[in-house]
Amino acid sequence: MSFRFDHLHIKVTDPQTAKDFFVNSLGAVVLAELGAGGYGYRVDLHGLVVNITTLSPGQVRDQHYGIEHIALETDEFNEAIEDLTGGGAKVLEEVRTREGLRVSFLEGSDGVQFELLEKVD
Repeated sequence: MSFRFDHLHIKVTDPQTAKDFFVNSLGAVVLAELGAGGYGYRVDLHGLVVNITTLSPGQVRDQHYGIEHIALETDEFNEAIEDLTGGGAKVLEEVRTREGLRVSFLEGSDGVQFELLEKVD
């Protein structure tokens, strides 16, 4: 089983202002606008992909502002979930954010949250 870093997710009250700060003050480059109506942005911060969004509507798990989670991509989603939960991680929520993507949010030791995702056809 292999994992690859996908993104660091920061949740803020005003994604536009935060994106402008990342671009204008830190030299980030906008990769994409996320969702409709100013939901958020995906930026490249000198090789680190950062998603900057507001709280996600429709998610039921506890969300908070600040650095929220680390996202890892895998090609073996079901096996990874089984191994992670067998090792003590707790699945907080499974969502399908857009076509072709499986996502689970998990909680590891000391409450650290991470997202596991798999791109599917």
